Amino acid sequence: MRRYRTVVALDSRKRLYLPVPFDPDTAWGPKPRHHVKARMGPLTMRGALQDFDGGWGLRLNPKSHAACELRAGDEVQVEVWPEGPQVDDLAPDITAALVADDAAQAAFQGLATFYRKAWLTWIDGTKRRPEERARRIAVMVEALLAGKKERPR
Repeated sequence: MRRYRTVVALDSRKRLYLPVPFDPDTAWGPKPRHHVKARMGPLTMRGALQDFDGGWGLRLNPKSHAACELRAGDEVQVEVWPEGPQVDDLAPDITAALVADDAAQAAFQGLATFYRKAWLTWIDGTKRRPEERARRIAVMVEALLAGKKERPR
């Protein structure tokens, strides 16, 4: 988790966002997208970090409660952390399969939490059948390398 103070900003397209004063690739490892949760006082939000005019930021959805209460120039205390299961927190067999292939690992880390949890639930549904578990892990790696987000039905 990272804590910092920032000033709510508007980008060149007049979108409200929270600047992030650190490089998430350095802080949490390189990923195609950094899905995060953030807290500002009692308000919690989710989203993906984006490039805003050359720096990282978290867009405030115009319809969100946070955006309704915040204006450009407001100073806020922010806590930001990666959302969902991270590769380091997975079962050893899944971690080993993802670490063995950088592209598969990057694809998994770039998925939204919904997709990551769906893959893990599907794999964990085979705890009593180790051969099926290994097969499902291999299917996940192949699908991620093929650019697929969802597990087979």
